[in-house]
Amino acid sequence: MPKKKAVKKDAETVNDRIKQVRLTLGLSQAKFCRIIPLTRGHYAEIELGNRKVNQRTLKLLAASYGVNENFLKTGKGSMFDTRPDPKLEELTHLFSGLPVNFQNFILSQIKELKKLQ
Repeated sequence: MPKKKAVKKDAETVNDRIKQVRLTLGLSQAKFCRIIPLTRGHYAEIELGNRKVNQRTLKLLAASYGVNENFLKTGKGSMFDTRPDPKLEELTHLFSGLPVNFQNFILSQIKELKKLQ
C-alpha cells in the first residue's frame, strides 16, 4: 500500500471524504480507481460531487484500501480501519515458518505480481 500523506481538509460529504482518502494515500485518480473497478471518468464525477456513491463502491473502498466505512458515511472515526486483516495475519504466520530461501523466492514473486498489476 502507498505511504499515507497528511491531508488537511474538512470533508463534508461522502464524495469529499473519498477524495480525502485518495489524497491521503498519495494516489492519482487513475491509480486510485484502478483498484476499485471504476472508470477514471466515473470516479472524477464522484470527486466533483456529480455522482452519488453507492454501497458497492463504499464496500470496495473499505476492502481495497482498509478505509473505515463509518468514516466514509459519516465523517466520524478513524479514516482507516485499525483492525488487523486476518489474511495478513495468516500470511505472516505461514511466511515466518518458511526457510529464508523460500521467503526470498516468495518476496520476488510478489514483487513481480505487483509489477503486472
